[in-house]
Amino acid sequence: MPALLDVERARGRLAGVARVTPVYGSETLSRLAGREVHLKAENLQRTGSFKIRGAVNRLALLADDERAAGVVAASAGNHAQAVAWAARQAGVRATIFVPRDAAMAKVEAAKGYGADVRMIGETLESAVDEARRHVGETGATFVHPYEDEAVVAGQGTIGLELAEQLPDAKVVVVPIGGGGLAAGIALALRAVAPGTKLIGVRAAPDAFALADGIAVKSPGEMTGSLLADLLDDVVDVSADAIAQAIVLLLERTKLLVEGAGAVGVAALLAGNVSGTGSAAAVLSGGNIDASTLIQVMRYAVTAAGRHLVVRTFVPDRPGELLKLLQLVAEERVNVLSVEHRREGVDIPVGATGIDLTLLTRDEEHCEGLLRQMREWGYEVERLR
Repeated sequence: MPALLDVERARGRLAGVARVTPVYGSETLSRLAGREVHLKAENLQRTGSFKIRGAVNRLALLADDERAAGVVAASAGNHAQAVAWAARQAGVRATIFVPRDAAMAKVEAAKGYGADVRMIGETLESAVDEARRHVGETGATFVHPYEDEAVVAGQGTIGLELAEQLPDAKVVVVPIGGGGLAAGIALALRAVAPGTKLIGVRAAPDAFALADGIAVKSPGEMTGSLLADLLDDVVDVSADAIAQAIVLLLERTKLLVEGAGAVGVAALLAGNVSGTGSAAAVLSGGNIDASTLIQVMRYAVTAAGRHLVVRTFVPDRPGELLKLLQLVAEERVNVLSVEHRREGVDIPVGATGIDLTLLTRDEEHCEGLLRQMREWGYEVERLR
């Protein structure tokens, strides 16, 4: 098992390489969570996530013959980028195995850092299996994303920074996937700030596609053992809560995070984090795929009542659609899209189905507009 001394030595190796990432307070998040909230912005770390810490520390410990044989990693994306970047800096050849459905933004970044990236299997576990077979064939060193003492020690340097940056924090909230990040931070904080409450946050099964960086069935044997001893509690958050946290962070703090990076904030906003006093959430990464971000934004703004999608009918004659749109415009509502539906068993004879996507302020505004449309005489069905 890694110890505090390993974390402190890792910090020395990372000096001038990994960034000491900033901590930000947020009045909005504090108000919504009902407690003071600070954000450890590892999304601003090199390669866009905390993973660079463990990868650099692991490669720094390679012997000459190991460097010559190269390194191998398996990852859904962030670890892949980190190993690729660290290998390039160290002048070491890197081969990376990723699941076929890994976010392309992360895959392309790893390729850009010079790694040989191979897309294998449907899960991270299958990519790990293939990576180990490659190690057996080539003699390369396998850099595990979390079941490695040097990797855990590297991630633990975040804990040392937190203890210095937020000495009065009562609670630290950390994402859990394979457990390397949470284990490293918990190991460091238990040693230097033993009174801090440590909460791990997992993505619920419905959120695995959104929080792909922590879409792991369970922590590893070593990390799991550490977490069982060091964490005060573990909570789960849903896809809906994560999506809302991503949008809120982007709008209110101007910090772009991926799903895995938002789980701590999601847990705080959902009231899942026990205890009182100031809390620090680790934003573990910001490498969200652009298409995923678009989907999240659409979903979250609709859930917040800022997009209203309705279905109604108008007589199938000239001027009726214009009449409806003019009425909506008089309510100071912007129309984002209009779709005609002229076929279907649910459309009355002599009518045209109309789907409207409207820009609204909040849920109260949505309900008011629905009532107003019914008062105008329209049959209205809310779709989203």
